[in-house]
Amino acid sequence: MTIREQLEERERETLSPHAALASASKGRREPLEEHSFRTVYQRDRDRILHSKAFRRLKGKTQVFLAPEGDHYRTRLTHTLEVAQISRTVARALFLNEDLIEAIALGHDLGHTPFGHAGEAVLNEVYGPGFRHYEQSLRVVEHLEPTRRGRGLNLTHEVRDGILFHSKGKVVLTGQTGKTAETMEGRIMSVCDAIAYINHDIDDALRAEIIRIEDLPRKAIETVGGTTAERIDSMAAALIEGTKEDVVDIVPDVKNAMNELRNYLYREVYPRPEISREIVKAKNIVRSLYEHLLAHPSEEIPEGDGEPIERRVVDAVASMTDHYAMQLYQRLFLPDAWPA
Repeated sequence: MTIREQLEERERETLSPHAALASASKGRREPLEEHSFRTVYQRDRDRILHSKAFRRLKGKTQVFLAPEGDHYRTRLTHTLEVAQISRTVARALFLNEDLIEAIALGHDLGHTPFGHAGEAVLNEVYGPGFRHYEQSLRVVEHLEPTRRGRGLNLTHEVRDGILFHSKGKVVLTGQTGKTAETMEGRIMSVCDAIAYINHDIDDALRAEIIRIEDLPRKAIETVGGTTAERIDSMAAALIEGTKEDVVDIVPDVKNAMNELRNYLYREVYPRPEISREIVKAKNIVRSLYEHLLAHPSEEIPEGDGEPIERRVVDAVASMTDHYAMQLYQRLFLPDAWPA
């Protein structure tokens, strides 16, 4: 018996009946010989971690665009926080930690430069529309270059979790809609919300655009006054509220999470300190898209029969904040005349 087979046997013996077992995966699009000491979900996690798209997350905005301070979150640190919270919750519920970590590490690979500002522009200018969760799936299925060609050839369960990772609001607000097939995918979508609610508050406090006393008092009394206390309270409420195969959050904490989430959308994200930079970022993304569409040979590689609009969207979405600003400067601003 190989080490992988022993790991699979351990999963069958110890995990919840509602967990997704590596040995029961629906598989990959292209068959792959089994590894001797890694399960399929461990291999997916490693493939994502070593991808170029994952490394680029360090240069993409979370909320504060191109921040100069070292302690503001980027899309990479957000991803790592989501992965940590997700693994903690999965462990407590006896779900598959390797699967949930792979989904968490891959969920934002398709995010644009300047975060949701860039996403909004591409959704506006590209006819079929642009949604970062669909782009994340496109990255792992088609765009990420590997020695085998294109795409990471991930398992069905990881791809499904990536595509539906933004459905945490279904649990938070009671909305309807399709969610991930696996418990791990549904849990991760809520952990994504736990992470951004808390670190966006933390970053806003650091930027001094809000004060701790500005936060909804009842919500803070429910979940705690520090970031660590709030994350712990929310994770515990998710663990306690989830019964059998139904993902849910204890009601009073769910209400507090919604209060804090609504506060962010009402009082933080629209703040002039953030919104005026978002306007600039949108102008950069729009200008790059329009220029590259008109002059594709400058930056756009030859495609496999795909429309130029699709290839330009892929190129712009892959850029980091810094690269986008650097390219914008090179294309649209005059060079300084040498002394």
